[in-house]
Amino acid sequence: MNIQIFGTKKSAETRKAERFFKERGIKFQSVDLKEKGLSKGEFQSVSQAVGGLDAMIDQDCKDKDLLAMIKYIAAEDRVEKVMENQTVLKQPIVRNGKQATLGYQPEVWKKWE
Repeated sequence: MNIQIFGTKKSAETRKAERFFKERGIKFQSVDLKEKGLSKGEFQSVSQAVGGLDAMIDQDCKDKDLLAMIKYIAAEDRVEKVMENQTVLKQPIVRNGKQATLGYQPEVWKKWE
């Protein structure tokens, strides 16, 4: 298993995901979305695994202005804007190769073991 957890240090859901894997002795790589974020390839992989960009955007994120802008800009510019501001993504994003989940989903992660 090659687990990557993308989130922010302030996200309670991200910390819960990290605890889930720690408790099971599963090694993971933690990536802070504010510092590094998803690469273009990782972003595409997660997007395909979870059903596209719209599924990845957190409608409850704190930056409502940015959320509105992403919603109304041209579709071809949307991915670029989200890549620049990855804190609008649902957290945590947990990747295991080509598989990925959004949010805290231990029932899915147990199947990966």
